[in-house]
This record gives sequence, structure tokens and C-alpha cells, in this order.
Amino acid sequence: MARFLTASILACMGLAGAAIAARPGALAEANPGLWEISGYPGAKAPARECFPNVALLAQYEHRKQSCSSSIVSDHAPSSVIQYSCQGGGFGTSTVTMITPRSLRIETQGIADNLPFNYVLQARRVGDCPAR
Repeated sequence: MARFLTASILACMGLAGAAIAARPGALAEANPGLWEISGYPGAKAPARECFPNVALLAQYEHRKQSCSSSIVSDHAPSSVIQYSCQGGGFGTSTVTMITPRSLRIETQGIADNLPFNYVLQARRVGDCPAR
């Protein structure tokens, strides 16, 4: 049975996004902090972003929006998360924990009325810089 979770707005380094209230199994051992993200379409180099809540990685395409989420499947080391965002947009992501500092995120959905579908590699590289 899916557990339904509500999202709230967070800010970290000027990035706002939704937070999943409880972490699914694939994210249970991952820690907030500075993550290096590779595989984003059109990006020439990996991006480094602060994630105060690692569950935001599951909705990377909509990480700056307020979204509600539900955990569809939660069988370690992978979890499937569906989300829907205020003002439109939604997605489904499969998050697989390779190690607590390395995640694979397969994500697809609709953003800005256009489909998206890609695979990200996320690697925790440290703590968020002090503000």
C-alpha cells in the first residue's frame, strides 16, 4: 500500500523545493548535503547542489517546486516515487541506492507541458557550504 506524503517548501542556498516527509528505503541511509549530479540532459558538466532533504533528488526535474508525493514501491535498494506539483507537472522516479553516497535516479514525467525521461547519477561530495 502506498504511503501518501505531503510536501513543504524548503530553502537551501536559494533553492526551494518540496520535501517528502519520510524517506523511502532507497534514501534511508543517504544524508543531506552537497550532491554532484550528472546525466541531466544538456548539462556539459556535473552540477553541485545542496539538498537539505535527499528525498528532493527523486523529483529533480521539479526540485524548485512544491509537490506532493507518494511512495509506490519501497523494496531496498530501490524505491519508486510518484509526485505531482502545484501549477502543473508531475513525475515518477525510481531511486536506487548504490551506496549511501551514490544514487541512480531514473525519472520521467511532464515539465513545462513537455515530456522528460532521463537517468541521473547522484554522488554526495560533502556538506552544504555555510550561509
